[in-house]
Amino acid sequence: MNIKWDAEGYIQNFGFVHEYGKDVISLIDAPKGSFVVDLGCGNGALTKKLQENGYDVLGVDASSDMIEAAKKIHPDIDFICDDILSFSLEEKADVIFSNAVMHWIDKEKQEKAAYNIFSQLKPGGNFVCEFGGKGCAETVHVELEKLFAKRGLKYKRAFYFPTIGEYAPILEKAGFIIRCAVLFDRPTPQKTEDGLADWIRMFNKTPFKGISDKEKKEIISEACEDLHSVLHKDGKWIVDYVRIRIKAEKPLEI
Repeated sequence: MNIKWDAEGYIQNFGFVHEYGKDVISLIDAPKGSFVVDLGCGNGALTKKLQENGYDVLGVDASSDMIEAAKKIHPDIDFICDDILSFSLEEKADVIFSNAVMHWIDKEKQEKAAYNIFSQLKPGGNFVCEFGGKGCAETVHVELEKLFAKRGLKYKRAFYFPTIGEYAPILEKAGFIIRCAVLFDRPTPQKTEDGLADWIRMFNKTPFKGISDKEKKEIISEACEDLHSVLHKDGKWIVDYVRIRIKAEKPLEI
């Protein structure tokens, strides 16, 4: 993944990520007792929810800080630190579940990720995921691009936000059959008073690499000022999220 997480800040201020993820779990129709892997499990909040739904679970995340936090919060669940591109399971999964993860994988690595996920499922198993889709947080990214350009800087977009037409073929090439796919708007309220600034600092680190703390602070402050009338409503910052939600099946006969 192309980000190093602040696990403590994520847990404290960005719980909406796993709260929204609970709805994605409803796409899983495997019987109780099935082996479900939470891929990119973070602090394990959704891994716990999957366990409560009656599944045999394993949490996998590339962040050692997140895995350490997950083990402390949920000592009764197994977690391993491993990468989406290369993780390997002793027992193949009935379902691989992933919430708010795939947009962190670089575009050129998406095919490799899809092949590896496919390889870790039992025949007939499902890959159920949701992540950022085309246009996610576009208002914020356009504003930051403008402010970077104003200073003679290049704004690097680090996220992979595809359309269904861009992402589904990647899964199909890996061998999946697409059973469900939807792209939808989901404006997302932020928890803190400085919600937009906190969101940028937590999730949008890559463009600011090599930029001084002073200039970073100035850019974020100016972005918040410019976007206040657009994204601040009823006392809260609301980021213009767009999500893509997919359920894909590994065929019984391969």
